[in-house]
Amino acid sequence: MLLYYTPGACSLSPHIVLREAGLPFELKRVDIGTRKIDGGGDYLKVNPKGYVPALKLDSGEILTEGPAIVQYLADQRPESGLAPKAGTLERTRLQEWLNFISTEIHKSFSPLFNPAASADWKAGTTQNLTRRFDWLAPQLGSRTHLMGERFTVADAYLFVTLSWSGHVNIDLGKWPQLTSYVARIGARPKVIEALKAEGLLK
Repeated sequence: MLLYYTPGACSLSPHIVLREAGLPFELKRVDIGTRKIDGGGDYLKVNPKGYVPALKLDSGEILTEGPAIVQYLADQRPESGLAPKAGTLERTRLQEWLNFISTEIHKSFSPLFNPAASADWKAGTTQNLTRRFDWLAPQLGSRTHLMGERFTVADAYLFVTLSWSGHVNIDLGKWPQLTSYVARIGARPKVIEALKAEGLLK
């Protein structure tokens, strides 16, 4: 498999999952600004949507959309426990978390990285994220991971989105559960491997 990624972007989530699952893969860096692939090539020919991640399967098929990709990867190694079994209530709970992260957290960060976004738009977005974090922190409570004691693909995704906070001047220190969660997930060996591979850690 080949993962198209941009360092620190949401593609870091499937990158982490690939390593956690122990699946063989290659990385191909994408410059999202120019839509060019490192070493040459037009990324729009891979993913016409223009954003990462994209996962090229050994069959040549392309998967896009992070929440779909991470579930596919987890299902390739069900013994990893990265996702509950399909058809169970627990799997639906995982999908519930992935949808929340995608629509309420991930997309809420987008205007904060957009230089064309107005100050009012960014202020409203920050307020919205604050409300989401106010809800999220007690949901985590004293749990080690989103779904209890086991790390799942939802944790990889949430870790990545929360890690963006420092880049847009949102202080997670207001939510001790979130800061300890980010530190805990960030200390996982496979997460560290992924961060180093993307040049985000030395």
